[in-house]
Amino acid sequence: MLGTRLRTQQSSSQNGQETSPWTSGLGMKLEAVTPFLGKYRPFVGRCCQTCTPKSWESLFHRSIMDLGFCNVILVKEENTRFRGWLVRRLCYFLWSLEQHVPPCWDASQKVMESTRVQDVISGRAPGGAGEGQVPSPVKKEVQRILGHIQAPPRPFLLRLFSWVVLRFLNCLFLNVQLHKGHMKMVHKASQSGSPLVLLSTHKSLVDGILLPFVLLSQGLGVVRVAWDPCACSPILRPLLRKLGALFLPPEANLSLDSSEGVLARAVVQAVVEQLLVSGQPLLIFLEELPGTQGPWLSALGQAWLGLVVQAVQMGVVQDAMLVPVAITYDLVPDVCDTHHATAPLGLWTGALAVLRSLRGWCCGPQVCARVHLAQPFSLQEYTTNSRSCWGSRQTMEQLLKPIVLGQSTVVPDTEKEQEWTPITGPLLALKEEDQLLVRRLSRHILNASVASSAVMSTAIMATLLLFKHQKLLGEFSWLTEETLLRGFDVGFSGQLRCLVRHTLGLLRAHVALLRIHQGDLLVVTRPGPGLMHLARLSAQLLPAFLSEALGACAVRALLASKVPPEGPWELQGIELLSQNELYRQVLLLLHLLPQDMLLLQLPGRLSPQPCQSSYCYCQEVLDRLIQCGLLVAEETPGSRQACDTGRRRLRAKLLWKPSGDFTDSDSDSDDFEEAEGRYFRLSQQSRCPDFFLFLCRLLNPLLKAFAQAATFLHQGQLPDTVSGYVEQLFQFLQATAQEDGFFECADPSLAIKAVWTFRDLGVLQQTPSPAGPMLHLSPTFASQDNQEKLEQFIQQFICG
Repeated sequence: MLGTRLRTQQSSSQNGQETSPWTSGLGMKLEAVTPFLGKYRPFVGRCCQTCTPKSWESLFHRSIMDLGFCNVILVKEENTRFRGWLVRRLCYFLWSLEQHVPPCWDASQKVMESTRVQDVISGRAPGGAGEGQVPSPVKKEVQRILGHIQAPPRPFLLRLFSWVVLRFLNCLFLNVQLHKGHMKMVHKASQSGSPLVLLSTHKSLVDGILLPFVLLSQGLGVVRVAWDPCACSPILRPLLRKLGALFLPPEANLSLDSSEGVLARAVVQAVVEQLLVSGQPLLIFLEELPGTQGPWLSALGQAWLGLVVQAVQMGVVQDAMLVPVAITYDLVPDVCDTHHATAPLGLWTGALAVLRSLRGWCCGPQVCARVHLAQPFSLQEYTTNSRSCWGSRQTMEQLLKPIVLGQSTVVPDTEKEQEWTPITGPLLALKEEDQLLVRRLSRHILNASVASSAVMSTAIMATLLLFKHQKLLGEFSWLTEETLLRGFDVGFSGQLRCLVRHTLGLLRAHVALLRIHQGDLLVVTRPGPGLMHLARLSAQLLPAFLSEALGACAVRALLASKVPPEGPWELQGIELLSQNELYRQVLLLLHLLPQDMLLLQLPGRLSPQPCQSSYCYCQEVLDRLIQCGLLVAEETPGSRQACDTGRRRLRAKLLWKPSGDFTDSDSDSDDFEEAEGRYFRLSQQSRCPDFFLFLCRLLNPLLKAFAQAATFLHQGQLPDTVSGYVEQLFQFLQATAQEDGFFECADPSLAIKAVWTFRDLGVLQQTPSPAGPMLHLSPTFASQDNQEKLEQFIQQFICG
């Protein structure tokens, strides 16, 4: 077990001023600040300046940054129109009655009269009812499908439900924070005349209740929420429909030539069109729930987004304002076990959740939540500008397989084609170009949502515990500052000692606190599931350090072929690292890692986003390694010095040339030629080895899962179904974790990513069968020699 000392003596804390020994001389610390006390906090959530420059400028004002946070579940006498001792006791109920609920009318007649539905009824559309048939049965079918999708919201029921939710949230959460500046940007976008479409991450079943309540309390009215039918029981769906929920009918996923499917898709499209025309906000979840055995991106969310894109392209509305939304928790509310099979939310499970929350409210510290509303941007503007950034695409097998087998050394600088999210009926009905637009747009929005999310205190504490840090007070302060200095916000504030105590209280199920001499505490992590839970929490910190982590693993791969990995840091610092070789290793790692992981940063920041070329991102990774002090430039004999600008060709070579300017087809190749003479060394500062190891370990769980999956190839029982082989690999990861004590990679989600990555790489081949898709070991990797090459290729990026 891992022991970590928590210094509680006054000399060790100094009111949070003690910093980690890693921070000295790394080039990132500007001054000694205590940012989580409010002295420094970055404003996050700006939209992409490359794809949406007009929105970036028009929907933002500097004064927005000066607005603070508000606790949306804190309702007092001052929040109502009344005063008095009775009001103080009934303020929740009175506040709920005063909420503005716009009148909601029944749109069934307008849906029936829509052009698309009429075409299907009259038989003019493919798969229609036909000219000779009586349309009355079809009209009844339209009414049935419409009743499955939505129901007119009930104002009294909405107010009553908001009162119940307010009391429930106050029992469940310590606070729910929302930045007033973010809300002001959304209000400004709502006044533009275009409907709001909010696209959110999905961390818990509570999100579908919490987010509409927050938006209603902030004056946005009734938000229509696109629910997953599998996320709630059939008994609860009628109630949710009356509260503004939308459900996709199952007939919409039928084949394109099915008359029932054509009619259902026409009705759904008409509902979305009427919703946008009426100006009601729409909330769509683009992310699957944690624990879902499948891809990270939601197929249902992409289907709803495709309907919005289609309505704008057809001119039903001129434009739509897209708002990336994210929600983060200290700990995900315990409605159900989110890392196993998710049970549908029903009346019984809801009652159990209330009882569990009340028990937790009485017995332990409450969790905090943060709602993030990023800067809105125009869908029309994104559609116009983003197409210019599209380039060639190649499969992962085309990109990496020749390099893994030693048949080639050239790494193509092209986009990787990797689609794990299945295409459902409404999205499949679109043109192929529009399907690609929706997939790229969903990644773009999730990119912004995840990057605007705040890092919670539990994520920082879990990272420190996993990486065996020795002084929690000082290093908690250090890691908080490093996160803020990289442009990411944190979801906590207060005294350092109280924060650490509160965080350890939240993690009490996964750690043990032992008192030792002189008032110190020994924090001991519990092995097995406790370590896996800490690993999931620490993954929230990866977006802030993703660029440096990729660069550190790339440097590790270069050094692996030159010096022994267990050699001293001084010996590794002797080796010269070519800039071209660093670019190559970063590209290899980008092609190897799943796209789900590479979505984790904000457009316009250092991230491999759809509107940024791989070469530009490689340069950004190298810049970050230099800025944080891990790499130093080395002037080799005969090379042009870095400060010598006399012989530079200023034509098309300016340092401030826009990174998105791809008009010169030879610009990237010229930059590569210019980089041939640039070399770097590892910094010899005494604190760099620990920081380098910290960055490498951020990617270790996924890379080790890939390496163990390569080892398992000669032990696995193939052929087998995809789910069966995933279960085999997961059991192998668990058995290996029991032997080496590295439980972080014994996660079913990592097993799924490893199997799918090997399928895309051509290691496993998938064939259809009556029992479902079957996996076979490809003939190329049936030999032990090629399996070892695959394992060595992955192992080069892993730092022990």
